[in-house]
Amino acid sequence: MADALPATMQAIHFDEPGGPDVLGLTEMPVPEAGAGDVVIRIAFAGVNRPDCIQRAGHYPAPAGASPILGLEVAGTIVAIGDQVPPEMLGQVVCALTPGGGYAEYCLTPWQHCLPVPAGMPLDQAAAIPETLFTVWHNVFQRGLARDGERLLVHGGTSGIGTMAIMLAKAFDMEVFVTCGDAAKCQAALDLGADHAINYREQDFVEVIRDTTGGEGVHLVLDMVSGDYVPRNLKCLAEDGRHVTIAVLGGAKAELFMPMVMMRRLMLTGSTLRPRSDAFKAALADDIAQNAWPLFTEGELSPVMDRTFPLAQAAAAHARMEAGEHIGKIVLKVTR
Repeated sequence: MADALPATMQAIHFDEPGGPDVLGLTEMPVPEAGAGDVVIRIAFAGVNRPDCIQRAGHYPAPAGASPILGLEVAGTIVAIGDQVPPEMLGQVVCALTPGGGYAEYCLTPWQHCLPVPAGMPLDQAAAIPETLFTVWHNVFQRGLARDGERLLVHGGTSGIGTMAIMLAKAFDMEVFVTCGDAAKCQAALDLGADHAINYREQDFVEVIRDTTGGEGVHLVLDMVSGDYVPRNLKCLAEDGRHVTIAVLGGAKAELFMPMVMMRRLMLTGSTLRPRSDAFKAALADDIAQNAWPLFTEGELSPVMDRTFPLAQAAAAHARMEAGEHIGKIVLKVTR
């Protein structure tokens, strides 16, 4: 079911992996909705680190997914499959996508959408799904976060980091973050973090030990991996949990396993994109019940960095890879 969609659309494309400059605007076919899919006319698309990694040739799209970059969007549903509730047509939503967000139209399973209320700006709505789904699953589902616990987040001013701070504080957790300079530390504190550690000037292991009286944190959300992992484990309290969601600092870590055993530590991790549509639908349902109201009722809103026109996706990637951003970078798609 569709509302007279055009045959083609503007989308960001690259022929060969490489730096940000390989990205360019091109004409591509508008996707057609399968039985359980919706087609969204995109207003804004979020930019995420996995997009940069895919562009560089290290994170291929899963089988069957769009080769177009972009894992989160906001816009209006303009076509639906025959297994989609008919009332979805015309709804304004934000959505987690399997790819395809850097374009005028995008395809995604209808159960991966969240309704956008009238008062929520669409650029902010587009900046939420990827980080919200990731943080909710890894901090609260896999990481078993509980009210009153202490959380350590690396990359405190990234999209993931800012989302983790907001959600953790909404559930009365004490939040430690690491950042690369004083300005980012202050930004994290302004957002609600209890402690911001400049990792270039301080040893976060020592700061956490001293601040907690040697007790440590209950949970680490780690995007660095590599040689950070043994240091993270030193920060954990007994029965602490370590959740890895990226390996930006290296794919291998050397661990002292007797400490894991003696302190009863739990090491886990996940990647979201390859998970099944059914898993993401269940995750979206859990978020809709327990976290989405925090945003729709105005208690929380994403930290926004900069907005670039779709045609300037290369500049958006360059900004992300330079590490200059605080919060989310988005692309404005609507012309």
